[in-house]
Amino acid sequence: MRILVLILQYPPDVNTSGVLMGQLCEGLAARGHQVSVLTTFPHYEKFRVWDEYRGKLLDSDLRNGVEITRTCVYANGRKQNMLNRLLSYLSFNVLATVAGSTSRQDYDVILCSNGSFFSGVAATVIGRVKGAPFVYNVQDLYPETPVQSGQISNKLVIGALERIERFMYARAAQVSVIAPAFRANLLDKGVPADKVTTIPNFVDVDFIRPFPKTNSFSREHALTEKFVVTHAGNLGYVYDFDALLDVAYRVQAEADIQFLIVGDGVERARLQERARALGLRNVRFLPFQPRQTLPLLRAASDVQVALYRRGSARFSMPSKVYEIMASCRPVLASADAGSDLHQLVTGVRCGICVEPHNPEKLAAALLALYRDPALRTRMGQRGRDEAVRAYSRDAIVTQYEELCRHVAVSREWTPGQEIERNPTRTGVMT
Repeated sequence: MRILVLILQYPPDVNTSGVLMGQLCEGLAARGHQVSVLTTFPHYEKFRVWDEYRGKLLDSDLRNGVEITRTCVYANGRKQNMLNRLLSYLSFNVLATVAGSTSRQDYDVILCSNGSFFSGVAATVIGRVKGAPFVYNVQDLYPETPVQSGQISNKLVIGALERIERFMYARAAQVSVIAPAFRANLLDKGVPADKVTTIPNFVDVDFIRPFPKTNSFSREHALTEKFVVTHAGNLGYVYDFDALLDVAYRVQAEADIQFLIVGDGVERARLQERARALGLRNVRFLPFQPRQTLPLLRAASDVQVALYRRGSARFSMPSKVYEIMASCRPVLASADAGSDLHQLVTGVRCGICVEPHNPEKLAAALLALYRDPALRTRMGQRGRDEAVRAYSRDAIVTQYEELCRHVAVSREWTPGQEIERNPTRTGVMT
């Protein structure tokens, strides 16, 4: 197949969805498919385009069998508020639409992630020009995610985003979602059941695997003699970092417990200031780490957290949880009962999940893990086993390959029409 992938960030950018999409593209290319990517110049870490790309409009390269076209993007290096992010999304999709529509290449199918929100509009236009159907990959629910996190409250803006969202769902040949709750959300919005396919995100279980706690990363950061509690990833609005700092305050008497917050994002400055105000000597902040360091960072941790604000876990399924599981370390989570994250952690028994905004229970759960090494070992091993069984890259690449092939063979499809489907398909892949 000839597959065009639209994605806001792509390696060497370091955000999780971009890294996952990079692995997916390379997996498809390794199976003999011609994969082309339309993305932006790297800019994620500091919301600023890397110096070597500044002043350019387009750039092309070949990376591990994948043809990549990068466009310039609005990324001014300032605060990543919702307005700046929307301008960034819009700039990418406008340029991607032009680049994709004027390309000399033809495509059998387009796969686009909604990480830049407007990507379904760009895929619709490119698909019309190239005669190619598209699969709309939903990594976050819009506008629910920014509304729940308090980033958007204007009713006119919310209504506009809802209309654009419905437009993209209607034009897609298939919509892939990463969790069952996402599928239920789309069905409630009237998207036909046989148009929605559930394919979870994945982890490279050969890259993220059990390593000794004592390693070069733990030695470099003086962590080998500490009980390390880690958040590694984006410091965004959906996470309950205040509860994490409250827990750090509550357990200060345990001198060997060290909290490690690794990453960057809109909440970083505020969290650093609050940690200073609380006098927390047991909390350290580190910048984003090179990807090759990630397995050792996770191995240096005794417990890793995924703490969501109330309601936010209903609209997100963090891929980093699969990485935590693959690293053979227990997960300490906060999520609403019934959310996909809650069901994963409690169902696999790979950690402890408590309700959001409850530092007292969170601290109790952490201390239970701290005092019971055997419990941590059992939970970590169950997580590792499940990651290998159900969330490995090979397993998920196969599901995307099947979905793209199914859409690509329906060449009579045009935007807005239903495609002819195999009656044996259920619309859900597990």
